[in-house]
Amino acid sequence: RKVAQHADVPLGSMTYHFTDMDELLLEAFTRYADRIFKRYSERVLAAHSIDDLIGAVVDLVHRELVQSPEDLVLSLELYTLAARKPEFRRITHRWMRNSRSALERFVDSETAFDLDALIEGLFIHTSLDQAARPRTDTERAVRRLLT
Repeated sequence: RKVAQHADVPLGSMTYHFTDMDELLLEAFTRYADRIFKRYSERVLAAHSIDDLIGAVVDLVHRELVQSPEDLVLSLELYTLAARKPEFRRITHRWMRNSRSALERFVDSETAFDLDALIEGLFIHTSLDQAARPRTDTERAVRRLLT
């Protein structure tokens, strides 16, 4: 009811398109993951060198992945659902596979895996830390991994 009201659509149309809440959440989180990956890939694929990639990763961690406070909440909600339910895990697997594929334009697959994990961890730590983490700390960590 709340979703239909917020979307300004009749309640009947919700039950026509979605059989239950999980189906609705799957669609919503799939769209969310696609939107975040679009920002991620645009930033990464615009890089032309390792130094550009380092700058792109710093921007991702400090700006692109958290354009709004809702982005952090949605990411963490998706991780939680993925930990509990395999159908949501498919969304995170696709997200990670796509992210690593974009990174593999610059680095081998093992480094892409490590860098993707570092980005996720830095994003969470930077977003939740009580003290603001400087961009230079993120740059140092990424540079250490890539050089």
